[in-house]
Amino acid sequence: MKENLSSEETIKFQSIWQSVQKKLAVTSTRIGSRMPYIAINHRYKDFGGQHLNWWTNGFWGGIQWQLYHATNTKVYLANARAIETKLDTALSDFDKLDHDVGFIWLNTAVADYQITKNPDALTRGIKAADVLSARYNSVGQYLTAWNGVDKQGQVIVDCFMNLSLLYWASQQTGDQHYAQIANCHANTAMNALVRPDGSVNHIAVFDAKTGRFIHNLGGQGYGLGSAWARGQAWAIYGLALVYKNNHDSKYLEKAKSVADFFIANVALNDFVSVIDFRAPAEPKYYDTTATAIAICGMLELTNCLPALEGRMYRCAAKKMFLALSEDYVNFNEADDELLIKGSAKYSRKDDREVPIIYGDAFYLEALLRLLNLNLRIY
Repeated sequence: MKENLSSEETIKFQSIWQSVQKKLAVTSTRIGSRMPYIAINHRYKDFGGQHLNWWTNGFWGGIQWQLYHATNTKVYLANARAIETKLDTALSDFDKLDHDVGFIWLNTAVADYQITKNPDALTRGIKAADVLSARYNSVGQYLTAWNGVDKQGQVIVDCFMNLSLLYWASQQTGDQHYAQIANCHANTAMNALVRPDGSVNHIAVFDAKTGRFIHNLGGQGYGLGSAWARGQAWAIYGLALVYKNNHDSKYLEKAKSVADFFIANVALNDFVSVIDFRAPAEPKYYDTTATAIAICGMLELTNCLPALEGRMYRCAAKKMFLALSEDYVNFNEADDELLIKGSAKYSRKDDREVPIIYGDAFYLEALLRLLNLNLRIY
């Protein structure tokens, strides 16, 4: 469904797009085919060396594919392809990868194949889907999130987003085994992680041998029972995507519930999210990446709903996007980052209230969605 904008909104969003294009034209030349994670002193550091299997290593490639799709500028194609090729080493060393192969290869190989039909990209995407599906615990009906004997029963909310890789693999190969795994995991994770009030847990722990649910963990939010904002955002977007792929209304209803919780809480803070909606009022720590992801999720959600019902989520997404654009985006071409004050984890200073590459990726996706220029990566 195309986004309907008023004349005033169109002018405003197009003006932002012009500023973003100018900046990313400069930073794309400067960063090239590196794989950024966090910006320190306005420069993104490369994680593509010793950390080649790091879960964020596809996002700069995804940004390059979005820009190439929107502008047809060849430098973005060259950067994206170079990143994709570098990641072959990580894909070959698959025992070091975890469930976030979806984030890595959806943003690189799958995006490539969508635009160019490059057969090598298709091969990479299917191989990544095989790596992800190999993590399936058939007894518990879930995908194991992380590696290590002590984590074999752990499921996390982020994985809702990785399921798109499996749905895509089924579409490309005709093998419904991938989609069946995605559906089973989605059902298990939704029941274990989404609370009745629309808030979510970050981590659920199962007995890896029996599949029995044991308990939840606080994870990257404030603590057990809290409401980690980025987890909320992953659930909004991820549940809407599950519904898009399997058309089971229970996922749509849960996506709406999580979105309602997010809107109610982010509205208390001028439509920009803190790290955790149930953390103490002071000190106040922001996580703008959660806002950017939630915007994309709510715009996806509107595509699943009748126009009048989707209007609330569309309006909330626009308010959040403008709130980010006015106070939390760095348009200075001399600096690498777009979105400031992103936070990976409540209790860790090193990556709290700093620029993080996936914040830029989802902010750009949100902008291009609003202008009907986006590539569908997920």
